[in-house]
Amino acid sequence: MTVDSKSILVCNCNKTMPLDAKALTRALQLKTPVVVHHELCRHQASMFEAGVKQGGDVLVACTQEARLFGELAEQIDPNAEVSFVNIREQAGWSVEADKATPKIAALLAAAALPEPEPVPSVSYKSAGQLLIIGPSSAALSWAEQLAEQMDVSVLLTEVKGANELPAQRRYPVFSGKVDAVKGYLGAFEVLWSQINPIDLETCTRCNACIEVCPEQAIDYSYQIDLDKCKAHRKCVAACGEIKAIDFERKETARSERYDLVLDLSDTPLISIHQPPQGYFAPGRDPLALARAVNQLAQMTGDFEKPKFFTYKESICAHSRSEITGCTKCIDICSTRAISPDGDHVKVEPHLCMGCGACASVCPSGAMGYAYPRVADLGARIKTLLQTYLNAGGEDPCLLLHNATDGRELIAKLGRRGKGLPANIIPLETFHIASLGMDLMLGAVALGASNLVVLSTGSEAADYLVSLRVQMGFAEEILQGLGYNESHFQLIEAREVAALEKAVWSIQPARPVKPATFNLSNEKRNTLDFAFEHLAKNAPVPRDEIPLSGGAPYGKIDVNKDTCTLCMACVGACPENALQDSKELPQLKFIERNCVQCGLCEKTCPEQAISLTPRLLLTNEARNPRILNEAEVFACIRCGKPFATKQMINNMLGKLGTHSMFSGGAALTRLQMCADCRVVDMMKNKDELTIFDVRR
Repeated sequence: MTVDSKSILVCNCNKTMPLDAKALTRALQLKTPVVVHHELCRHQASMFEAGVKQGGDVLVACTQEARLFGELAEQIDPNAEVSFVNIREQAGWSVEADKATPKIAALLAAAALPEPEPVPSVSYKSAGQLLIIGPSSAALSWAEQLAEQMDVSVLLTEVKGANELPAQRRYPVFSGKVDAVKGYLGAFEVLWSQINPIDLETCTRCNACIEVCPEQAIDYSYQIDLDKCKAHRKCVAACGEIKAIDFERKETARSERYDLVLDLSDTPLISIHQPPQGYFAPGRDPLALARAVNQLAQMTGDFEKPKFFTYKESICAHSRSEITGCTKCIDICSTRAISPDGDHVKVEPHLCMGCGACASVCPSGAMGYAYPRVADLGARIKTLLQTYLNAGGEDPCLLLHNATDGRELIAKLGRRGKGLPANIIPLETFHIASLGMDLMLGAVALGASNLVVLSTGSEAADYLVSLRVQMGFAEEILQGLGYNESHFQLIEAREVAALEKAVWSIQPARPVKPATFNLSNEKRNTLDFAFEHLAKNAPVPRDEIPLSGGAPYGKIDVNKDTCTLCMACVGACPENALQDSKELPQLKFIERNCVQCGLCEKTCPEQAISLTPRLLLTNEARNPRILNEAEVFACIRCGKPFATKQMINNMLGKLGTHSMFSGGAALTRLQMCADCRVVDMMKNKDELTIFDVRR
């Protein structure tokens, strides 16, 4: 959808922004002039109402009053499509506001783009079955409060100092040591071990055991304090046929399934950065506990979330024949949603929280990010840069941030500080960990002088390490081509002052002549286009750029003296980078396809393969080249080629001293093709064979 097809409503927020209507009209190439309002959300609200009544889509350059405008639109036309963009904190409220017209035009143009196509969804179903885990004092107290609205069970993890159990059995109460909590909203599996001799679910709470215990080791928590117990076993006799007390219990392992888990342990049982939905571990923070309980009450029913990833197992470089190659996606996943699955990996979509780090680090593009897709984010980047540059803007710097604390910190900078420089264009994405080298170099190729990523502290530390690695590879490529300034930066800022200092100290890099291609969801294709454009316009053209270890591009070297051309490496290569020849004993290599996963190196029985990371920018990278070839060995009987000379010589050398080949004829037979070998054996029936050897 173009800007012209939307009704654009711009407001200078009580004249606090110096908006130039004529300049915006020219920059956006609009047929209808832009009108700058002063109080669109108050006295001029009728202008918004008129825009909705005209039909078509409406774009409002204000996010503060989105709820108000939404309610007005609903009253006028329930089917009205109204979207919003923030030009105030992101552009107009800045000490460089008078220079911000190109950025404002870019923000309006990007906001007018159509919404991306919806992605598949993942469903959850919760009936409200809640397990509360923790010491009795806290667990029983919250169970009493939540039992009226949820199907509650309690797992007590402490015996000493345990509270008295409720007089009424309103919910199941267990005790034991938690072994594992697995799963997600609607499908948690909790495994624990029954440690105490008294099984609380079998116990009738008749108090007979309490009355007979000589050490008073049993109280009204109906658990035995084993430090006090002297093993008189009078409690066992008193329990009688109930058999709730068993000091010799062998089957201690227990498990149950629940929809929700409230973990009141001091140390969370699931200690990962992003725990699964439906699991809450507030620790000792009373505010976090109150939030958790409030959310629990709302988590009964059917729920959906986007399926954040795509996966193409055919190009996955994880493993071949039980030999592990690439594990980058497994290592970076903060939710443990990715696990090995034979030669590939599997992703549990219910555990995936949409960080996209797996797609960022995947060398082949087998793992892709779908929320938003690279193509969708790339379209916004291209629109932002084209509009900004066409409007006369210079040195465009993209500032990518998340939709939560990143967005809020930028808004605070506009309200409290100097605001953003006129050349820094903010762009929101669901999670910054999804930003890979394809998007970074693609943005530079499309005309960005810099690409900056903002982290405000909510991201896992591993994500920031991964981002720096991706930026490092991208910077190596640009530096290798003579783009000597720094193009990429990761800003870590939690406060306005830190963000202000960082953004106002960014030094613009020399921008590249903007490319015309679109970013693709196919990672390697996008990078190919970016490499070609950057190399074509490079200040220092080069054919080859050395890269650091772990880079997803490189060459393979083969030791020809030890390689026997067994082609095990060809079978192990998941990317078709290594190939054999149908006509001749040759090992070929297409460097463009290689992701440096190392499977060929680990598979080679002769250890004849080594890897060298680099980026080759010539056509040689796309064309097969011969790494090793051998002289053909022809059958000495019929002359038919059937092996390599090196292979036959190796066999003769290794088997020449073996007793089975001491007669000479057997060694000669090794130099024959399969057919001639059979014929020769039939003619020499008296010759000793392996079947004649007795143990």
